Amino acid sequence: MVRILVLDQPADSIPAEVHADALRERLPDETIVHPKTTEETLEAARDADVITGSRLPDGVLDVADNLTLFAGAMAGYDHLPLEAFRERGVAVTNASGVHGPNIAEHVIGWLLTITRRLDEGIRRQDRGEWRYFQAYGELQGSTVTVVGLGAIGQAVVERLDPFGVETIGVRYTPEKGGPTDRVIGFDELDSALVETEYLVLACPLTDATRNLIDQQAFYALPNHAVLVNVARGGVVDTDALVKSVQRGHIRAAALDVTEPEPLPHDHPLWDFENVFITPHVAGYTPHYFTRLADILAENVERLRDGDPAVTLRNQVLPQTPRTSSEDT
Repeated sequence: MVRILVLDQPADSIPAEVHADALRERLPDETIVHPKTTEETLEAARDADVITGSRLPDGVLDVADNLTLFAGAMAGYDHLPLEAFRERGVAVTNASGVHGPNIAEHVIGWLLTITRRLDEGIRRQDRGEWRYFQAYGELQGSTVTVVGLGAIGQAVVERLDPFGVETIGVRYTPEKGGPTDRVIGFDELDSALVETEYLVLACPLTDATRNLIDQQAFYALPNHAVLVNVARGGVVDTDALVKSVQRGHIRAAALDVTEPEPLPHDHPLWDFENVFITPHVAGYTPHYFTRLADILAENVERLRDGDPAVTLRNQVLPQTPRTSSEDT
């Protein structure tokens, strides 16, 4: 029997009890524990074979002597102590891929809302006002540039296909191609922005992408362009975004992520009628947890045979022989 510890998370993170229930449905013969206090968590970690969560609390790894797998509940893993996992021979997986359908729908929702001015319709309804207004246009025939062609970016492109748009994909390795009409490298981004009417950011935050969309990028975009950011807030230069909205350099922006985050209540981005903000919730639908549980359930099945060389789904760090001070 495999003992799986589901870590409790901050209130604004992954609802751990929902994750635990989804795992119990898929792994009825395993022991799934979800402690609520720090003491209970440390006690449960002592004999846990698998630990899953978005972050690793202090002290947990020090007592988890039986741990073979840490199943990250986020796509990102740069915040995890990978070297410590490596020294203990613990495999690490992430949640890459679980965000594709849900975040892509969030993106499409904003593109349609802004293009068809559905927000204006809601405002007029709130005022009880039957007064005609015209949409900005149609998605059909427009050019959409998607920065990042991972699971999220590809899901966005797939859902855009029926709308009859021209798509440009931006990725580090353009030679690999992609589902877009054109695929370019980051070094060609500026030339693509000139013809971009909708810019969707779905890339990871790295040294190369931090402030990728800076003042120069906003100058390159047409004044009627729309920005949708479901990547990380740091991909956009926030000061440049504020200035561009103030000066009418872009038509609108839809932000599920911001820099800083949470966005302070007195931040100027809250004050613009054409800036739409959601609090980093694009990925959170009930199906997020079913896909998350599917990954871990599959990996538990793979681990049952005890082969340390087994390749796990979404593996970012393989299970290796443990090292000790005597080995160094």
